[in-house]
Amino acid sequence: MSPQHKSLKDKVIFITGASRGIGLAMALRAAKDGAKVAIAAKTTDTHSKLPGTIYTAAKEIEQAGGQALALKCDIRFEQEIIDALAKTNRKFGRIDMVICNASAVYMGESTDATPTSRIDLMHSINVRGTLLTCKHAIPYLKKSDSAHIVIASPPINFDKIGWNTSYSITKYSMSMITLGLSQELRSSNIAVNSIWPLTPIETAALNVTDPSRARKFSRTPEIMADATHIILTSDPKLQANTGNFYIDEVVLRKFANFKNKDFEQYSSIKNSEMPLSSSFFLSDEFLDSIRAMRSSSKL
Repeated sequence: MSPQHKSLKDKVIFITGASRGIGLAMALRAAKDGAKVAIAAKTTDTHSKLPGTIYTAAKEIEQAGGQALALKCDIRFEQEIIDALAKTNRKFGRIDMVICNASAVYMGESTDATPTSRIDLMHSINVRGTLLTCKHAIPYLKKSDSAHIVIASPPINFDKIGWNTSYSITKYSMSMITLGLSQELRSSNIAVNSIWPLTPIETAALNVTDPSRARKFSRTPEIMADATHIILTSDPKLQANTGNFYIDEVVLRKFANFKNKDFEQYSSIKNSEMPLSSSFFLSDEFLDSIRAMRSSSKL
């Protein structure tokens, strides 16, 4: 991945679901460079189990060195997406990059036990909301010379689709959006890629959807933020820099020369063995490649 620029200073980034968790970490990493960040999320009031609003996120971004625009936007509603993008363009003069981070998840034990309302919610946010965000952002991105779309979705691996069928279908649909748009927009020099974590990422939302805390190892959202920063600073005009399904740890090993010890900074639930308690979507062959990378790491 060849860098176009090492900094996101003055770049305008539109992020969905950025009021907390991974989306906020991505926003803060960009803010450290001096980026201009639009926080498109629906949370305007504090929640007892899910701390953070678009306003608290905006304050943190400004404290980190960036400029912020707090936008109440529920991506289930097309007009809210259109309005949020227009407000971002009016405020900052352009849009360079879009991160589709917003998602809904339901950890149902089986399809027959998954409420239809939850299935509808996941499809309306994960699939339709992501596609409409991209659709309406494209005219703005075509005017940028550093245009990127990054979608939070996994590599497509049909061997693992059955672990949570209703959710998996929507996440793989997001990945299909990456594949389709990367081909469609290549001639417009808009890079489209996916990013996904190797391990569970410790967030307030994870503790709501998976309160058991049975996981043996997890990392902080900052690992996803640092990996995404590398993607966003790559040259979108290069064919190799679009249509990829990136994994956070692999990005940092390949493009930032990280060794095993460098990942200690991201440990949330610490485990010196760094077990591969993966995110369920990754193939056995891919996990074997991670083991090989770790074994060959000098430190």
